[in-house]
Amino acid sequence: MTLLELTFDTSTIDTYALIIAAMGYVVVFSVLILMFFLYNMLPKVLNIQTRQRLRKKGKKECEECEDITGEVNAAIGAALHLYFSELHDEESDVMTIKKVSKRYSPWSSKIYGLNPYFKK
Repeated sequence: MTLLELTFDTSTIDTYALIIAAMGYVVVFSVLILMFFLYNMLPKVLNIQTRQRLRKKGKKECEECEDITGEVNAAIGAALHLYFSELHDEESDVMTIKKVSKRYSPWSSKIYGLNPYFKK
């Protein structure tokens, strides 16, 4: 039996391997669907808690407690990113290039890279 016969042997894919692969796909997609519903329900749950705290304080429902849209969240995130990225020190725009004299190094010599066959 040669190596090619071993690599194309289809008897290694049995029903257990197919079941495990199918279950893996089912688990991954079910978790993705669960996460989708969880993230969609999270703002509603947070608003319910906010409304309950307002009722305990004796305040009525606030008009400002509306759901914040994705565009508003993106604008806030972009503004925060721009603000925090400008907090670093200002750097000067002057570049100084100094020539440093180095000793001779055979590592940078091109003559040693030639094949001795061609030196004839």
